[in-house]
Amino acid sequence: MSTTATLSAQASGTFSLGGKTPVHRLGFGAMRLTGEGIWGEPKDRAEAKRVLKRAIELGVDFIDTADSYGPYVSEEIIAEALHPYPKGLIIATKAGLVRTGPNGWQPLGRPEYLQQEVEMSLRRLKVERIDLWQLHRIDPQVPVEESLAPIKKLQEQGKILHVGLSEVKPHEIDQARKVIEIVSVQNQYNLGDRQHEDVVDYCTHHKLAFIPWFPVAAGKLARAGGPLDAAAKKHGATTAQLSLAWLLHRSPVILPIPGTSSVKHLEENIAAAALKLDDAEWKAIEDDAKKK
Repeated sequence: MSTTATLSAQASGTFSLGGKTPVHRLGFGAMRLTGEGIWGEPKDRAEAKRVLKRAIELGVDFIDTADSYGPYVSEEIIAEALHPYPKGLIIATKAGLVRTGPNGWQPLGRPEYLQQEVEMSLRRLKVERIDLWQLHRIDPQVPVEESLAPIKKLQEQGKILHVGLSEVKPHEIDQARKVIEIVSVQNQYNLGDRQHEDVVDYCTHHKLAFIPWFPVAAGKLARAGGPLDAAAKKHGATTAQLSLAWLLHRSPVILPIPGTSSVKHLEENIAAAALKLDDAEWKAIEDDAKKK
């Protein structure tokens, strides 16, 4: 099936966050709408805003960002481009990583800091409630129960709808769920990097959204002439599109959020929603991936 058949995120199906907030499964990750090293302004701010507007036109209703992207730049650009937001658009953001410079990320989970960052994200995004707030990292110096205590209060005040975690293992999700309802987990995961297979299975079992960051397979697996490349050519697709389609196939709770600063690349990513392979083809690709 050609990926040109449908150019809409709607083709990826839907998933309901917390069982009550439906989104199309193929979303958009807004990390790349910043400068090099996820630091400062993007090279072309106008193009960044065009990407966001085009994403909405293509049926994307789930956008993932964080206070640390820029820092603050990604949230600001989202508000500039899309506010007042279209009905049904869900914007997820995160806090818990402090930026010290390009490519510098330091966990900080002190309760007073996280409370401040929620308030600032509300202001930058120009919203009264964050649809999905995620703890960007568990701070090894701060028990997760302490980090989440102010988040629970903010949720009770109506400033946060849903809460998620990032880069966690199943026992850490269990720990957090004793404090607050968790609806999503965001870990690094793709066809060539399946170290969090146990977390995908946990989320599938408990019906939590699993949001893979770095969703496109790279390296040897995506090499020219390899099985992934051959399968992509057979379906008139790219290896990146096939990587995204595999994630949609892997579990019904997976919400891929490929990011880009280019409208052309965005359209290529969204086309992956309509890419369908049969079980035998997926098994051959998975078997090849395990050899790498």
